[in-house]
Amino acid sequence: MRFLRPLLVVVLFVLALSHPSAQQGTQVSPADQKVFDAFVAWMTSTPDSMKGDVEANYRAQLAKEGVAAAEIDRRIKVITDVSNRMEADRWNRILTAAKPSFNTRPNAFLVQMVQGVTPGTALDVGMGQGRNAIYLAQQGWTVTGFDPADRAVAAARQEAARLGVKLTALVARDDQFEFKKDAWDLVVLSYVGGREYADRVYDTLKPGGLVVVEAFHRDATKAGPIGPAVVFDTNELLTVFKRFRILRYEDTDATADFGLQRLRVVRLCAQKPAA
Repeated sequence: MRFLRPLLVVVLFVLALSHPSAQQGTQVSPADQKVFDAFVAWMTSTPDSMKGDVEANYRAQLAKEGVAAAEIDRRIKVITDVSNRMEADRWNRILTAAKPSFNTRPNAFLVQMVQGVTPGTALDVGMGQGRNAIYLAQQGWTVTGFDPADRAVAAARQEAARLGVKLTALVARDDQFEFKKDAWDLVVLSYVGGREYADRVYDTLKPGGLVVVEAFHRDATKAGPIGPAVVFDTNELLTVFKRFRILRYEDTDATADFGLQRLRVVRLCAQKPAA
């Protein structure tokens, strides 16, 4: 839900992020801001800007304007870096708000799925302020979590220390985290996506390990805009995780952890086949 990688992914968020309220607290040099603003202007004024490969389209536009190849590379990097910082700052504000607009307790589906499971090593992708990671640590799991929102990660560390539980909490995007092979008994994908993680999760799980996913059904977007990475069509998760043994799949109306509205959500618990 909150990881930015190449420009193709950045573009899905950039219009919202370009709003002044989204930029609050983000430190960007005037030169970099100018580069970012030019990209936003191109996107909003060019009907075909989001068709096909966005990065290739923008590179072609810059080349048409006579921009040198090295300068094009620099501008693409600036756009991606600025967007990453803006996205992290936005989630810092959401995840550390005095009045949270999300469920601060552990995800109910995750709690159900780990009941009776012998604790082992767990990875919480997009851990936020640590609600799921801390719960797992309290149950005896050896937990690592990561998130690009540094203030949220700091809050997770502080709460874990207060509760006296061990937690490895890292400030990182998913393209910066090393998904080691056969490293985890459990991977948690709670409102952070799934399509882009399925193969990495398969490889990083130990044989017999579990992945637990919760996200929005596409019907939920009727209530308002939701980042496309966490929106799935009917039964899509079953296809995305087809390499796994599906232990449980739900498509139901429930109070979503983010937004706290009663919406249609999808849930999945799947197991990597034993060797």
